[in-house]
Amino acid sequence: MTQLLSFSMFVIPLFLAIILHEMAHGWAALKLGDKTAQKAGRLTLNPIAHIDPVGTIFVPGLLFLSGSPFMFGWAKPVPVRFEALRDPKRDMGLVAIAGPLMNFLMAFVAVFILILFEKYLPGSFVFAWLKGNFQALFIISISLCAFNLFPMLPLDGGRIVVSLLPQKWAQTYSKTEQYGFLIFLLLLIGLPYLGRILNLNLDIIGAYMVWMRTGLLHIIDWFI
Repeated sequence: MTQLLSFSMFVIPLFLAIILHEMAHGWAALKLGDKTAQKAGRLTLNPIAHIDPVGTIFVPGLLFLSGSPFMFGWAKPVPVRFEALRDPKRDMGLVAIAGPLMNFLMAFVAVFILILFEKYLPGSFVFAWLKGNFQALFIISISLCAFNLFPMLPLDGGRIVVSLLPQKWAQTYSKTEQYGFLIFLLLLIGLPYLGRILNLNLDIIGAYMVWMRTGLLHIIDWFI
């Protein structure tokens, strides 16, 4: 029963954080001239429309069961036709940043609600369950925001970099997207494994996540 409750306090915030992340991409694209996500039925809270078996279920579940200090996952990417945007190069970055920004706002709201809970709501089973959900929503949202801002294609951070680079450099950098998954596996698994053999800290993803989450937390602390 305890494990079921813990799992429920993980799944609901995870789905909410991932779904709203993707919806933010689609909504930003719609406002900037591309209706592809809307026509594909992706501007919906229905989780079935967004679930990716690997990114939404397998990877987060594995991280949860392994007790990982950070959490991330992904849904099916929202379809965006960049050529349909009013200013494709600029608007690509705006569409990309909409997802992490949504997660940051969710983390901020979660912290605000947790503060209100502590001040005004009495302790009870329902309160404890709700509190657990908002705590998980905060952790997952901050992690998703940080992870997706990593400057590597096809992550949102990579799209933002392409949007900001001069055209010639942007075209060159865009070519790395075809190797994005392999690069990610190298950074996530290959380098840390090599680091353990050489007794060096080569966990670039882990160090980045700690650094970025700390920075995001400082921003939230500043506002609250």
